Amino acid sequence: MTASGTLVLCVDRDDDIGFKAEIASPVMGREACLAAANALALRDPEDSDLNAIFQGVRIYDSLIARGETAYVAVLAGDHMQMLEGDRKIASSLEDVIRTTGATSCILISDGAEDEYVLPIIQSRIPVSSVQRVIVSQMPNLESSYYTIKKLLDDPKVARVLLVPLGLAMLLFATAYLMGYPEGATIIVVGVIGLYTLLKGFGVDEVFGSGMETIRTSFTRGRISFVTYIVALLLVVVGVYLGFTSLLQYYSAAFSPGLFLYLVAFLYGAVGWFTAAGLIIVGGKAIDTYMTDRVNLPRAIVLPFFVGAIGVIAYGASIYTLSLSNLAYFPFTQEQGGTYIILSIVGGLFCAFFGVYLRSVLEKRIGGGEGVSGSPGERSGFR
Repeated sequence: MTASGTLVLCVDRDDDIGFKAEIASPVMGREACLAAANALALRDPEDSDLNAIFQGVRIYDSLIARGETAYVAVLAGDHMQMLEGDRKIASSLEDVIRTTGATSCILISDGAEDEYVLPIIQSRIPVSSVQRVIVSQMPNLESSYYTIKKLLDDPKVARVLLVPLGLAMLLFATAYLMGYPEGATIIVVGVIGLYTLLKGFGVDEVFGSGMETIRTSFTRGRISFVTYIVALLLVVVGVYLGFTSLLQYYSAAFSPGLFLYLVAFLYGAVGWFTAAGLIIVGGKAIDTYMTDRVNLPRAIVLPFFVGAIGVIAYGASIYTLSLSNLAYFPFTQEQGGTYIILSIVGGLFCAFFGVYLRSVLEKRIGGGEGVSGSPGERSGFR
């Protein structure tokens, strides 16, 4: 493509045109962009993205009127998963550039959120200007009530604000019903702190990708869907037993401290968490064997690693608690020392055996044995 010109690009990072108006992106061309804006306006007249699209069309018209070569397009991300949405925007942008042959870009944005993708756009096409569309509002619409209501109506904001609040209140009430009112505060603070930490590290994005993987497993009829559900139930049981273990030692006469509370939770939950991990990676290994045997070595080693981590974590929790002289703890210091040694030896043996088994399978598959599945099915093990 040897053509040149300016691409007027509207970015809808949270995919309102797809989520609300059911318009697939990328949207290219003046008429298609106007149709997308009108469809979004009929579904949600207050959405600022439609004003950004109209602004993009206006700038496109002005460039054409001056005799310049111009193109207009709307790119959308994902309404719930920002990571996958940004990847989608990058891929769509490459398709638009390949189709139009544009050599520069004018970015139209309705806010700072859409401008997060500016580095993605600049890495693929020079950006000559960034236009932010600010929608004027009537004073009565700028009240605090209206702002809060609009925020809570947004599924993304509601998920971030209401889920931890509701979970904290539910745990507080549960602790009182279980007869541990003195432990309610520490449970609530701990859960909110854990949620904040996971949110800061972006674990919610990973969780979103996991939910998408579960949906894909269900629609494609894979065994991993069943293993995901079973593993989820085991995790719930593990969390319950972990908190039960924590509350048991919290209510003891001797208060061991925050670190040992976490170890007590691990002691009660690690076995169930390990079982859940084994079931998940086992299901993935079965799916890989059925559809993509070329990647079977990478899949087969994971159960051994999960088992090794679980065994070592369980031994470490027993040893740590045995050193703390907790009342009613069933293991002595000598028994705890024996458990930690046996768990380390057993965990390392399990991991080494998994690595050895992987190398054997790689040699067999590399020699042409056991490979099945069409090339289109060999998409890799995630």
